[in-house]
Amino acid sequence: MSSEPVVEFKNVTYRIGDHGAKANKIANVRPLVSDLTFEVYRDETLVLLGRSGCGKTTTLKLINRLLTPSEGEVYVEGVTTTEWDAIKLRRRIGYVIQEVGLFPHFTVEKNIGLVPSLEGWDPTSIRRRVCEMLDLVGLEPGKFMRRYPRELSGGQRQRVGVARALAADPPILLMDEPFGALDPLTRAQLQKEFSALQQRLGKTVVFVTHDVREAFALASRIGLLKEGRLVALGPPDEFAESDDPEARAFIDCLYSTETAAEPQR
Repeated sequence: MSSEPVVEFKNVTYRIGDHGAKANKIANVRPLVSDLTFEVYRDETLVLLGRSGCGKTTTLKLINRLLTPSEGEVYVEGVTTTEWDAIKLRRRIGYVIQEVGLFPHFTVEKNIGLVPSLEGWDPTSIRRRVCEMLDLVGLEPGKFMRRYPRELSGGQRQRVGVARALAADPPILLMDEPFGALDPLTRAQLQKEFSALQQRLGKTVVFVTHDVREAFALASRIGLLKEGRLVALGPPDEFAESDDPEARAFIDCLYSTETAAEPQR
């Protein structure tokens, strides 16, 4: 992990309904995230952990300019998101979500090759890249390229989603609970595969989850959100020693889950 920040949040607040609200009413609009200040470093996997509704997905959307801060600034590669051309910004950021978001009427090949095609790659280069990406995520190109999303299992669709996000070689990858809808065995397998993949590729990753075991398995650092505020941030070993009550609740959940999983003798 480099000490060079790729993404920076500086005193960022985002309020529901902020856009178009009258100035004298803005203080009464509920914030989804409040006064976020942190950095994401090159090549690291920062896991944003927290309960449902704590602001994790909102934070991701502020990075790729699906949302614009009400206050403060988000910087990507040293430039504020409001200064970036939104399309160019999003093409430098791979985005993987729980529902995958594959186009159902596109083949696997066309889904993965979409962004390179929009970037003007020639057909031969696109096809070569699709094959490389399928190999990378453990899917045989000859077997899967011509299939449609409906013909794939949940785990296979997630692999295709990751392949599509990586196809144009973006330096930043945002992952919003990508394995949350999978069965436990498939989820554990994909977590291991993603961890190995990240070691090979060295992307800058922001990964959202509410699963503390997943956070400890994947994170370079863990950022804990509670009610839109960042209440803890650090490497897993430091996080495990945090005195913050919300962090302790997650750590206690981790230990109780591990104890419950131990085989009975």
